[in-house]
Amino acid sequence: MAATTDTKNYKFNHTMLRVKDPKESVKFYSFLGLSLLRTLPFPDAKFDLYFLGYDSPRAASAGRSLWDREGLIELTHNYGTESDPAYTINNGNAEPHRGFGHVCVSVDHLQAACARLEAAGYRFQKKLSDGRMRHIAFALDPDGYWVEIVGQKGVKETEGVEETDVGVYRMNHTMLRVKDAEKSLAFYQDVLGMTLVRTSENEKAGFNLYFLGYGAKPAGGEGTADREGLLELTWNYGTEKDENFAYHDGNKEPQGFGHICISVDDLDAACDRLEGLKVNWKKRLTDGRMKNVAFVLDPDGYWVEIVQNERFSNKHSI
Repeated sequence: MAATTDTKNYKFNHTMLRVKDPKESVKFYSFLGLSLLRTLPFPDAKFDLYFLGYDSPRAASAGRSLWDREGLIELTHNYGTESDPAYTINNGNAEPHRGFGHVCVSVDHLQAACARLEAAGYRFQKKLSDGRMRHIAFALDPDGYWVEIVGQKGVKETEGVEETDVGVYRMNHTMLRVKDAEKSLAFYQDVLGMTLVRTSENEKAGFNLYFLGYGAKPAGGEGTADREGLLELTWNYGTEKDENFAYHDGNKEPQGFGHICISVDDLDAACDRLEGLKVNWKKRLTDGRMKNVAFVLDPDGYWVEIVQNERFSNKHSI
């Protein structure tokens, strides 16, 4: 019987970020409550990978194997960057290299969570008290990546709440800017099998937000802040009409964000399906020495890694 694949089994497994100093980056994300689940050293290639995710007993993916999770962060460290004063990371939010926007953590008590970060000496791109939007903040990790902080649904925000429990935090979403919303939505829904769970139209500001993920759409399209492993696409009106407009994919210089990753039930069958859908490949399974990972390109050229979820097979991707 030929191998088959079902997008209902797919998961938005992780987001990869390059980092200058892994000790400082792991410290920051650990302070946000993520656990270091696995370290993969590649000394011959002179880089290491660090996989972090929420793993407390109340975490959504607690105790699962690495590729059977959603909402992970993969930190990539290329040897020597930590001691190079000239090395900097492209955080994806500065012109002319915009593309990747941020990752987002949802928390129990928004004010207490932000106060805890500030007391620990971490910087903010936007505090709760800045601007008109008082229900979101953006912290900065050691490399200047933006980390959005939002409150989970049903939590009544009260002045003076001083306690926050990182054990209930979620790695909620990853934001990517897209040139053509129609093309990107078709790719992530029809090709990768995601569901559009919420749309936020902001006509006066000239942009829309689209939240996609695997699994059922929540009732009324709400409750997304309680989820993990969502993808937020940001479309600024009119970019699709400019043939010269393009976002930075994070892998050209200056580098920063690397890719998002989807884990699948059967890697060979999933790649055969993608081949049949005539996707643009960055790396097929048969390319190079690593025969257990593939990369496709989304309409903006962002890399999407495809790996095997070991729950469905004894095969392992890395």
